[in-house]
Amino acid sequence: MPRALGVACGIALAFLGACKPEGGTKAGGRPPAGEAFAGGEGRVLETMSSGGYTYVLLDMNGEKVWAAGPQTSVSVGDRVSISGGAPMRNFKSPTLGRTFDLVYFVNSIQAPGAAPAHAGAPPAHPKADSIPQPVTGVTRAEGGKTVEEVFAEKDALAGKEVLVRGKVVKFNAGIMGKNWLHLQDGTGKSGTHDLTVTTQAATAIGEVVLVRGKVAVDKDFGAGYKYAVIVEDATLGK
Repeated sequence: MPRALGVACGIALAFLGACKPEGGTKAGGRPPAGEAFAGGEGRVLETMSSGGYTYVLLDMNGEKVWAAGPQTSVSVGDRVSISGGAPMRNFKSPTLGRTFDLVYFVNSIQAPGAAPAHAGAPPAHPKADSIPQPVTGVTRAEGGKTVEEVFAEKDALAGKEVLVRGKVVKFNAGIMGKNWLHLQDGTGKSGTHDLTVTTQAATAIGEVVLVRGKVAVDKDFGAGYKYAVIVEDATLGK
């Protein structure tokens, strides 16, 4: 993959769930553990739908694999194909009230040979709408800033370390060598209420974390992905 396209795909995957992952398996094969894959087939052992997604536990040649895609109608015993899988480890689904050790978010779940329900659509990814809005009950970190204040004071904070406490409303791991999260604390409004953070640490949607990192402003990753403010290389605490 050319470098420019790789960067665009990495950013799109982090924030929009776009771009098919490289790699893959033959039809009917099991994806490599924890790696992106092109697709495969399996028999449905368990299924449920929530938050606009359908989750299926598949028997793929004797291996059990969880996958989630755009909501569709499937039943236990059906043989289905999945495509465009991107892995999420320790994914917590508040609407289902369970945590998946490993689940692949995919383009589609369909009967082999059928037209995809969302042909050409980017891989589905967990959305912030699984978190009750607005976020409440988050207190300002001692000596820190609120999300709204980071936006309001971004020019003065540029290049400086900042401390922010907030709730994780979206999390994507392993994109461009970093984990990406969206943080909200109930302050601000549209455009100033959701702070993007990059980190090497792992977390989960719904967790309240203490973020410490360096503020960057007008960060342009190319392909139209430009951020007025972002906190980079952050450490996470409780």
